[in-house]
This record gives sequence, structure tokens and C-alpha cells, in this order.
Amino acid sequence: MTTELAEITVIGGDKTGLIARVTSLLFERGINIEDLDQAVRDGLFRMSMRVDTDGMTTERDELREALAELGRDLGVEIQVRFPSDRETRRLAVFVTKESHCLESLLAAVERDDLDVEVSVVIGNRGALRELAEAHDVPFYDVGDGKGSPDEDRMLDILVEHDVDLIVLARYMRILGPKIVFRYEDRIINIHPSLLPAFPGAAAYRQAKEEGVRIAGVTAHYVTTDLDQGPIITQRAFDVPDDALIDEIKARGQPLEADALLEAVKLHLSGAVTVHRGRTSLRDGVANDDYRLGLSQVAQDANPTEPVDRSIEPRDIEGLADD
Repeated sequence: MTTELAEITVIGGDKTGLIARVTSLLFERGINIEDLDQAVRDGLFRMSMRVDTDGMTTERDELREALAELGRDLGVEIQVRFPSDRETRRLAVFVTKESHCLESLLAAVERDDLDVEVSVVIGNRGALRELAEAHDVPFYDVGDGKGSPDEDRMLDILVEHDVDLIVLARYMRILGPKIVFRYEDRIINIHPSLLPAFPGAAAYRQAKEEGVRIAGVTAHYVTTDLDQGPIITQRAFDVPDDALIDEIKARGQPLEADALLEAVKLHLSGAVTVHRGRTSLRDGVANDDYRLGLSQVAQDANPTEPVDRSIEPRDIEGLADD
């Protein structure tokens, strides 16, 4: 891996010149912006940046204070997070009733396959309290009894536990902008289809009703547009003739856990970057370090000819890596 990048997030009312003020402050202190993304929704402005601080000409505490002062002047909230602020980053897992993805994450932490602390599990129902507490992880039920969550309470919990990453482990609710904007590019969801196919609810049922032969799952970053965030990892499986919904779920759920776990690893290692709605591996990260899509066995089973004569052989060889 190359340089670890700090994260800066700006949240508040949209104002003319806001971006220029923040980026100028960073430039003046020798900080190079690697990624920048910004959006406005319902009058709420959000900008997230990943920055290289190797050449920074100020101390970290001085930078935090300068950004806080600028935020007060602009009437916005500015946060900066350095990867080395603490040895182990903190994970919040959002759940509803399905346990398989939460079980996978907790097991990976216990066997030291995932270098992160699961600091809190938040549910819109109480179904998985016992599982979380069996692993000594605090559980909060923020639902109203019908599954509708209290997002203000959720934000308070996230701040209380100083969370670095949110994972939606089959959390069956749409997150509102007040959470997404504050944690965008730090929220990963697992969806039971090969997005962009079959977004929204009942994806396995949609796949069955459409008669697909191959279905799958997708781990992606969450945005305010439902199931349209940048795709990180995907897995695929065959759908047998006349398969029941439960049979399709039984094939898909282990892959959900697998794809989600890999996506979390990619994020925590800083191996993946987001640009214009697409993810890519950073320079210095080998493609064979991760299984982003099909397994090598599946790739090898695909035919490589015939192809149009206009396609160069090197293009064919690179398809598995694209």
C-alpha cells in the first residue's frame, strides 16, 4: 500500500465559496487532496475528501483547530480523521432480523481475520440482541416496535462510540440523508442481487420472477439513492429450475457474508477508492489480493473465443481484471 489517507468531512448549509475556503486552507498547509466528492440534498451540503498529509506543514492538532474555526465561521461541521488516530478502528453494524452477516463479521474479528473492533450493533428490532451480547458487543434497539428507526438516536449512538465505519448487515431500512451525508463513503451495504439489477426490496423474489439463470449479491457504498452507490464486491450463483425462494436464499446468504466481509477489508485497508460513482483499486494494490467478482475457477471456465477480429488479444486477457 501507498500513503495512508486522512478523511475530511464537511456537513452544513450550502454556501457560495465554501469548497474554495476549505481547499485553500488545506493547500496552504501542504495537504494534497486525492479524492473529493460533494453533494447537496434538501439544502444540506456534504463534502468528503481523502487527503495525503505526508507533506503537511502543520501539526495535527493545529489542523483540527484551524478546520474547526473555519467551520464555525462558515456555520458548518468539519471533521478530520487520521488512520493512525487509534490502533483499531471502530465498526457499527446495523441489523434487522437476519443473523448470517453479523455472525460472519463477529467471527472474522474473533479469529483476527478483520482488524477492527465491532463497538456497537444497532437494530430497528431487538431480534439480534442476544447474538450481539453473546460477543460482548452492546446492542441498541432504536425501532418503534414496527421497525421504523429513530435516526436521531442512531446518530447519538454513533457519536458516542466514535464510529469509523458503518456496515448494514441486512438492515432492512433506507437510511436518511442526516446519517448518509455524515458517513458517506463510510457506510457499506450488502444487497441480495447483482446490482444494478433488482434494487429495492425482495431482490431474490424479483430474480425468481424474472427467471434468471444466474443471480448474485453486491456489497456497495451507500448513497442517498437507493441501491445505486459505488459497487465494491460481487458474487454470483446459479438458480436451478423451479427453485423456491428459500432455496435461492440458501445459496445467496453465504455469498452475502463473503462479499460483505471482503468489502469491509478493502475499505479498512484503504485499498479501494471512489471516483465519479465507481470504485477502483488504488495504485500498488494487486488485483489478485482480493476476489472482487468471479472466482479464478469460474473465470477459467469461461470460453475465450471466438471474438470479433477488431478486439486485441490483450483486451481479452484483461477482462478478468476489469
